[in-house]
Amino acid sequence: MAMAKGNSSVETDISKISNSTIDTDPVYHRYHIETAMTADMSNLPNRFLVEVSRINLLKLIIKESRDYFGKLDVILNRPCVYGVFSGPIGGFAPRPNHCVGCLRCTIQHPDVVTIKHNPEWKSWGDTYLSPKLVDTILTEASTGAVPVKGQGYRGRFGGPGWDRIWTDMSEIVRPTRDGIHGREFISTVTDIGSKPMHLSFNSKGEIIGTEPATLSTQLPILFDSPPQTIKSAKLLNVLSKSAQEIDSLAFMPINGILGCKLSGKHLVPQVNSSEIELIQKLNFSPRLIEALDISAVKSLSNQNIKTCFRIDFDEGWEELMHKAFDIGVRVFHMVADYHGRGDGNFIRDLIIKTHKDFVKKGIRDQVTLIGSGGIAAAEHVPKAIICGFDAVALDTPLLAAIQAQPKGECISSEFSNFVLPKSFTVSWGVQRVKNLCAAWRDQLLEIMGAMGIREVRRMRGELGRAMFQKDLEKEAFGDIDGYE
Repeated sequence: MAMAKGNSSVETDISKISNSTIDTDPVYHRYHIETAMTADMSNLPNRFLVEVSRINLLKLIIKESRDYFGKLDVILNRPCVYGVFSGPIGGFAPRPNHCVGCLRCTIQHPDVVTIKHNPEWKSWGDTYLSPKLVDTILTEASTGAVPVKGQGYRGRFGGPGWDRIWTDMSEIVRPTRDGIHGREFISTVTDIGSKPMHLSFNSKGEIIGTEPATLSTQLPILFDSPPQTIKSAKLLNVLSKSAQEIDSLAFMPINGILGCKLSGKHLVPQVNSSEIELIQKLNFSPRLIEALDISAVKSLSNQNIKTCFRIDFDEGWEELMHKAFDIGVRVFHMVADYHGRGDGNFIRDLIIKTHKDFVKKGIRDQVTLIGSGGIAAAEHVPKAIICGFDAVALDTPLLAAIQAQPKGECISSEFSNFVLPKSFTVSWGVQRVKNLCAAWRDQLLEIMGAMGIREVRRMRGELGRAMFQKDLEKEAFGDIDGYE
C-alpha cells in the first residue's frame, strides 16, 4: 500500500509539472540548411590556356590520313577524354574550359599542343586564399554539396599552417554514427557564454550562486564583419539574412546595422568606446555586443551587458585578455590576419597556447573562444576547434562565395581590397552563403562521425584527436644525425 501511495504521489507530481512547464505536444525539428543550385554570377576565367599549333596539327592530320588511309576512327581520334578537342573542327578550335590539366595531349603530341596556367585564373586569390581554394569554395557555394572530383587526393601530405595537422580517424567507431545520412544525429550546437565549474542547489532544489549564462547557435560557424574597405549595404544584408536563416551570428559595425536598418537577435553589434550610446538606437535587444577596445569593455560591463571582446593577435594581446577577464568578460573573439598570422605565429599555435593556459587555471569552461583569420577551407573548422576554439567566424570565404575578387594580397581588414560582382542580388548572395555553410557542415559531420564524436562541443581542445606533422617527423627522424 505504501508503495502504491508513493507511485500515486509521483504521478500527481508529474501531472502538475506537465501542465505547468512541459510542452505536452512538442514538435521536433531536426536542424537542416536548405540548399539550392545557385550558379555563378559570371563565368570564371579558364584554369588553363590551350595553345595549338595549327600548322603542325594540319601536318599531323595529313600524315595520319596517309598512314591510316580509310581508318576514320584512328584519324579522327581526339587525345582528350574531357572533350577539349571534340568541337566541330577539333583542335583548330580547342575548348579550354574543359581542360583539367592532365597533360595527356602534350605528352602524346608535344609539337602540336601546349598547356599553360591562365594568369587571369590566378588573380581570383592570393598566396593564402589560393585560386584552388577559391575554386573549391565556388563549387560548394553553387551546389551546397561536398565537392568530390573522383581523382583522389593529389596534394601534399603536409605543409604550412593548418596543413601541419592531420585529423586522427583511427579510433574504433560505431558505423551508425553518421550525421549526414541520418542514421544517428550528430549535434553541431555551440554554446557561447560562461558556464560555472559546478552548480549549487538549496534544499528546495533551486540553483543558488552562479548560473550558466550562454546563448546557443546551431553551428560553430559565425560570420565576421567584412573588410573595412567594403562599404556595401547589399553585402551587410546578405550576411545578416544568411545568419538569421541558418541560426548563426553575424558580427557587424553598429553604424552599418543602423544605416541599413537591420534587426534581429542574430546580429552582434560592434562598438568602440565612442559608440556606446548608439546601442540605445537599435530597434532590437542584442544578445551579445562586441567591444572593440578595453574602454568599451569597461563601459558595457558597468551597464551589465553581455560582452564579447575582440582581440587582435598583436603584441600584448595576452595581457589585454587577462585584463578583460578580470573586468568580467567571458567571450573572446580572437582575430588573426586573413593569412592566419598574428604576433609572429600562426593562429594554430596561438589558440593552443591560450586554450592550455585557461585549462591550467581551471577556468576553461568559464570562457568562450571564437577565432577569425586563416579559416579558408572546410577542413580548417574542425582543426581550429580541436586546437581550442569553441567556434570560428568566417571572413574571406564568405566573400569568395559571392564571387568577390581580391585585388592583390589581402592580408588585413584595414587594407584588403575586394571587388564585388556588379549585379548580384541579396537573394542570390544569401543562397550562396547558405550553400557554403551546408557543405562545410557536412564535412564537419564527416570528420566527427569518423572520430566517433556525437557533438561538436566535445571536440573542443581534443588535441589527442589530431596528429601534428612536427611531432611525427621528430618521432620518425629524431635519431638521425642532422635532423633539426
